[in-house]
Amino acid sequence: MRVLGIDPGLTRCGVGIVSGTPGSALTLDGVGVIMTATDIDLDLRLLELHSGITQWVEKYSPDVMAVERVFSQHNVRTVMGTAQAAGIALLVAAQHGVPVFLHTPSEVKAAVTGSGRANKAQVSEMVKRLLNLQEIPKPADSADALALAICHIWRGSADSKIKTALAAEKKRLAGLR
Repeated sequence: MRVLGIDPGLTRCGVGIVSGTPGSALTLDGVGVIMTATDIDLDLRLLELHSGITQWVEKYSPDVMAVERVFSQHNVRTVMGTAQAAGIALLVAAQHGVPVFLHTPSEVKAAVTGSGRANKAQVSEMVKRLLNLQEIPKPADSADALALAICHIWRGSADSKIKTALAAEKKRLAGLR
């Protein structure tokens, strides 16, 4: 399974591609950050995010996309930007027929470190170890995207199979009408 992890953000959107299956070694296929300038209009920033995520989907052809579920933060402006970036990721996935799965930060931390209360440094260190990297990917948004992909491979594969089976059954039933 090849998973595109997305750590949504309006200024820095982390992206990472990981391949593997539960119980086997994981492979890093690509990692990066899509950046948008803070001095341009919101619509143009969202368009840049759309273009950047589209390039990753077209280059790597992921089987699924794992996106961090937006949760309430004290800073409404920050959560709005994060939600808008997540929406762009969902849109690109839909445009390319890539199934999307949302994972909470606690789910990701628990999957990668064993504790849903792990800090960013602990998550980043485990990403480095699990992918057999020489150093932690920088900035942190890129390591977070890889953690999302790892989480989905380990915890979301059953959900992926169910969603795929339901989609196939829906197509089959539509063909009977």
